[in-house]
Amino acid sequence: MEKRVFQNSKFKDRVTVLKSPKETNNEYLLLEIELDPKGGNGLHYHTSFSEEFIPVNGDLGVRLGKNKVILKPGNTSTVKAGQLHHFFNPGNEAIRFHVKIVPGHEGFLQGIKIAYGLAEEGLTNATGIPKKLDHLALLLKVSDTRAKGLLGLIVPLLMMRAKKAERKGVLKELTERYC
Repeated sequence: MEKRVFQNSKFKDRVTVLKSPKETNNEYLLLEIELDPKGGNGLHYHTSFSEEFIPVNGDLGVRLGKNKVILKPGNTSTVKAGQLHHFFNPGNEAIRFHVKIVPGHEGFLQGIKIAYGLAEEGLTNATGIPKKLDHLALLLKVSDTRAKGLLGLIVPLLMMRAKKAERKGVLKELTERYC
């Protein structure tokens, strides 16, 4: 049976796959995330899918562009493809929320598996960014994640690097190890 729970001490979270793209005929991917206090991810966007954030227990912070919102259970927020965003736990207790990715994106799920595997093996920095440039480039490519800031400025170079790393078999190695 395929692994469905992934822990990342750098992001201070735990991700459970509730419905994979394969199980929904690629209509969506549904994840449950347990996020520790002060946990969250960095500012980013995706080019090919939207994300709906659905709090289950506790308040969930979501930044959409320049606006920050605090969602309570019963509220939702949808981030469209191309919209800059990140999520965070604004409180002092762990929270739980769902993320629905539409359409389903197998590469995003593959990216979670690889990123969390690298983090747990100490192959990322303190914020969860892979230490090896090939790993970072491939993660951005397969998960359709684009960064903001300095990292965002070099994304075109990283996409070229990802193609080279893929040809060298690095993605195959990562997939065999973590997926």
